[in-house]
Amino acid sequence: MTSSNKRRVLFLCTGNSARSQMAEALLKHRAGQDFEVFSAGTHPEEVDPQALKALANFGVDSQQLVSKSISDFAGQQFDYVITLCDKAGQECRSFAGAEKQMAWDFPDPKTRQGNQVFSTTLNEINNRLSMFLLVENKKRSSSSEDESLSISPVTFYKTLTDDIRLKTLMLTHYHGELCVCELMEALKQESQPKVSRNLAVLRKAQIIVDRKHGQWVFYRINPALPLWIKSVIAQTTENNVEDISEALERLAVMQDRPDKAAFCQ
Repeated sequence: MTSSNKRRVLFLCTGNSARSQMAEALLKHRAGQDFEVFSAGTHPEEVDPQALKALANFGVDSQQLVSKSISDFAGQQFDYVITLCDKAGQECRSFAGAEKQMAWDFPDPKTRQGNQVFSTTLNEINNRLSMFLLVENKKRSSSSEDESLSISPVTFYKTLTDDIRLKTLMLTHYHGELCVCELMEALKQESQPKVSRNLAVLRKAQIIVDRKHGQWVFYRINPALPLWIKSVIAQTTENNVEDISEALERLAVMQDRPDKAAFCQ
């Protein structure tokens, strides 16, 4: 243990370009108050932009991620050294200075088949980290995730039972934020009260938040949502784009769309 009483974790994979970077960012996000987290590669490469995009879609900060070599950590002590691919596990079978060494073998997202493979890998790593925190901490870690909203699965899935609400979440996931008039155009809805009522349901459940800019009110997915809800929305959208393709086309040709400033303001 360090003087700060934080346990030190080093994630290893071959290139330090995707899996170990995602694991580092996720554990910092979930339990940064309890763990000092690092990652490295046996043969480091540049961080894959698709890994950074997957993290951004999960609402996880990735700005500080850089690729590093395992040699940068020679002689350092770690409470946990965790390999995330079979090759790194073989090359680092016994890492000097590791109190505990674990091997989590996840497929390389760059060679996986299917849609949104980086998001799939990120979700798998996140699930494995949940078990790690439960076992190693013996209780829920005091983390940034604890500060996220507590929304029950029943409450969340009830909000998806209407076509307007489901497609609203898919469209806002794709575009970032949209106003009522844009949703009306995209969904071919002539009744503004009908769209507004469904937005009110999502807002009451804290699934979306709004902001006023000039005469317009814009809606976006609540950044404080738990990761599992963000994952459901992201994977639903990314694996069912055909369900909103016509809506996206209508938005693309919509005239006089409201002028929006950056929604981070």
